[in-house]
Order: sequence, then structure tokens, then C-alpha cells
Amino acid sequence: MLLRVVHETCYDYSPPVKTAQHMAHLKPQHNALQQVLSHQLRINPSPVQQTETTDVYGNTRAFFSLAGAHDELMVVADSVVATTAPAAPESSPAWEVVRERMRYHRGAAWDPASEFVFASPYVPRHDNFLDYARASFAPQRPLLEAAQDLMSRIHADFVYETEATDVSTPALEALEMRKGVCQDFAHIMLGCLRSLGLPARYVSGYLLTSPLPGHERLVGADASHAWVSVYLPEADGPGVWADLDPTNDRAPGEDYVTLATGRDYADVSPMRGVIHGGANHTLKVAVTVTPMESPAPTMAPTSGEQT
Repeated sequence: MLLRVVHETCYDYSPPVKTAQHMAHLKPQHNALQQVLSHQLRINPSPVQQTETTDVYGNTRAFFSLAGAHDELMVVADSVVATTAPAAPESSPAWEVVRERMRYHRGAAWDPASEFVFASPYVPRHDNFLDYARASFAPQRPLLEAAQDLMSRIHADFVYETEATDVSTPALEALEMRKGVCQDFAHIMLGCLRSLGLPARYVSGYLLTSPLPGHERLVGADASHAWVSVYLPEADGPGVWADLDPTNDRAPGEDYVTLATGRDYADVSPMRGVIHGGANHTLKVAVTVTPMESPAPTMAPTSGEQT
């Protein structure tokens, strides 16, 4: 599938910002399942410095600095990506086997996935996650089957409610409320898997959504998305990562675009920065995901977004 993703971020500041430095994760990953055919990052006002680097998890990040006073910042990431649906894993070991493999043993080979067993800024280790996870992880149950069951339970037990949480809501609080958005559901699933000693990582990206029957696709009406990737080790050598989306109770396919992966949202937030001035600000975000068979979208005023 050929998809065009336009991610538009607009900050309005009062009073103006004097100087600023920003870091952005807005370029999709280029890998075996998706190829970035084009990518542009347009920034207004123009930065005095702009660089692109790769972080420790293999994500592309852009750094830029602004030296002049400005009361608005507009950042538009425009990407064209060719996606392929991943092949479904044929089997997976029992979850206890994976847990034992990830534990430290003297003389054992190091597996890079073991990093994703530990707590992270947004996902602490806590017995409440373990209590919720237990129902899905019966003894000797294959890991992928158990993780899929956990995904389906989160989808069934939790209410998607945009006003229930914000970007800083702790995962434990969302677990207790049984409400939240995709970021919360991903963090909760990560907490459950890691509480069992299983490696799992956070995935940010985009999902092609369909308009309601009889309605046209609206520019800026989509949003960035988040899901989970669980590690399935092979008998010998490195394993594979299987993506699962608890918000939609499905495995991501060619209608998904992966932006970045990390321990949790803190590693892959679309934009963060340090500013001098601008004590008050408003943020508007618009995302448009369009199949390339359709006419290219004409950008419209931004709409609010919470991931």
C-alpha cells in the first residue's frame, strides 16, 4: 500500500519565544516492511541550525534551533511510504520459556531485547499490572497467543475516551480508571507484559482510518497512533517482534505506518523542546493519512489531537 502522511504541528506563543531548541521524531522508519519514498520537514520560522541523526533504537530524529523571537512555530512532516503487511508468526514458545531466556544467566548470550523487560519512565513495574495480566497467561500458553488474549481483554475492558487522560497520565492511573487513549492502552499492555518478565516495546505511528459511510475523508481528521510490539525469540539467534494494537484489537497490517519504537512514549514523542519565553502557548495538531490512489490532500486549518 502506498500512503502519504502529513503531520502538521502548530504552536502559538504569548509572549513570543526568544530562542528555542527542538527534537522531533517525525520521519517514518525505513525497513523491510515499509520504505520511505520521500520525506520533507518544513519548519517556519526557518531554523538557524537543523540536523538529522539516528537514536539508540534506530529511529530518525531531527534537531533544530531557532534564534529569533517568534510567536508561532509551524512544523509540517510530509512523507510518502510504501507498506507491506507483515507475515503472521507461525508459532511462539511458551511464555515461561521466554521469561527464563530473558533472565540473566552467567555465561548466557546477550539478547538486545532484554532491555525492554525493565521499567521505563512511563511504565513502572507494579503488581497491579501483574494482577491484570495473569488471566491471559496460563501455564505453558504460547506467548503470542497469550499476548493476543491480553490485547483483546484490554480492548474489551477499557473505554476509549479522549478527555479521560492527557499525555502525562500515569499508566497505573489509566489502568485503575479503565479509560484512556491509544497511548494509555499501549503503556498498560507494556506494563502487563514486563511485569511477567517479557520484553515489549512501544511503537508510535499512524493508522489509515476510513470515513463514515457517505462522508468524505477530512484533511487533518486523523491522529498519530500507538501500539505494542512483543518479542518472540527463536530457538537459536535473535527473534522477531510481533506488533499488537490493543486500541483496535488487531495486528497492524499494511494500513499502519511505523514512525518510531522505544521503551515508551518518552523515547519517541513527536516533538519536544526547550524554549526561552512563551510562558503561555496553545498547540494544534492535524494528521492526514491518504492512500496515494486518492487525490493529494489540500491542507486545511489544524485540529486538536491527543495521542
